[in-house]
Amino acid sequence: MRLCVENLSVSRGGRMVLDRLSFSLSSGRALVVTGPNGAGKSTLLRALAGLLPRAGGSVGLAGGPPEAELPQQAHYLAHSDGMKAALTVEENLDFWSAYLAQTPDQRNRTVEAALGVVGLSHVVSAPLGVLSAGQKRRAALARLLVAFRPLWLLDEPLTALDRASRDKFAAAMREHCAQGGLIVAATHEPLGLEEAKELALGSAG
Repeated sequence: MRLCVENLSVSRGGRMVLDRLSFSLSSGRALVVTGPNGAGKSTLLRALAGLLPRAGGSVGLAGGPPEAELPQQAHYLAHSDGMKAALTVEENLDFWSAYLAQTPDQRNRTVEAALGVVGLSHVVSAPLGVLSAGQKRRAALARLLVAFRPLWLLDEPLTALDRASRDKFAAAMREHCAQGGLIVAATHEPLGLEEAKELALGSAG
């Protein structure tokens, strides 16, 4: 598979945040998006996820199912974890598994296996709302594992994670790439992906 972004332009609040941005990313590779606040890192991810309209250019994922649009082949992890506080960790992940993993795929992990990867097996029956900020983030990261989608769009994925949890997630990202996946991650800090390409966006001004 190959992610192709050509001359992507996105305007927000009357300002052109991304102006004719082009890059490509092959299967098995990761792209780390860096830059100061306001440079367009989150805007880029939201545009790739189909959550913001494009002012120009094109975005495509070549090599996937011809009937599937790019957002249907992507996981988008934003600053919000996308989980319900009143549900248990298991209930949250069961929902996302049933909703997203409608096509059988040997790369789909069980809820138990996904929680093992992020080190949360001991809180499987706890309501999400009682977890710490770091545990909630790890539960959200487990959502990426219960339903395989080739493209991960990650906005500051290491927020609230301690060193051990960061190491676990780095291993999960490396495995995703080894399975043929692609990662585009906006971050201010190293992700532990030595082979990743870097896309540095311009200054806020």
